[in-house]
Amino acid sequence: MQVQVRGRGARKWVAFGAIAFGAVFLVVGLVLAGMSVSFLMDAERARGTVVALEWRDDNSGASRKKRTNDEPVAYPVVEFASADGTSRRFRSSTGSNPPSYEEGERVEVLYRPDSPEDARINGFASLWLLPLIFGGIGLVIAGVGTAVATARRWRS
Repeated sequence: MQVQVRGRGARKWVAFGAIAFGAVFLVVGLVLAGMSVSFLMDAERARGTVVALEWRDDNSGASRKKRTNDEPVAYPVVEFASADGTSRRFRSSTGSNPPSYEEGERVEVLYRPDSPEDARINGFASLWLLPLIFGGIGLVIAGVGTAVATARRWRS
């Protein structure tokens, strides 16, 4: 009889833990989405050019395990002129392999007028990828936890 009580209690805590963990991920996703919206509301637009692709091996940590795909990732380096005419250059925080952009490609740049070094390429990945990943993972995990908790209630 004690084993069943422990099993029920454990399932209850697993469901609660999944809901809480999912909720944390969902909140992080919503905060990141809010930051992107805030950035978009304040951002100035400029035309930029991809002047280089900076190839980096993102597995530089010695203690990290090797991934199956250990190829380097290309981060576009973009040059643009801010509203005051100053030439600016930045490396995008979003990289990919194969590269999403080519050298010489024209892109739209978004930047804060009071802080032109805070610039991003106006693209889905640089603005919405992280909020979507965190929010999606949060929804799935919280949904599974909720389904487990609901199924447990219906059985009792």
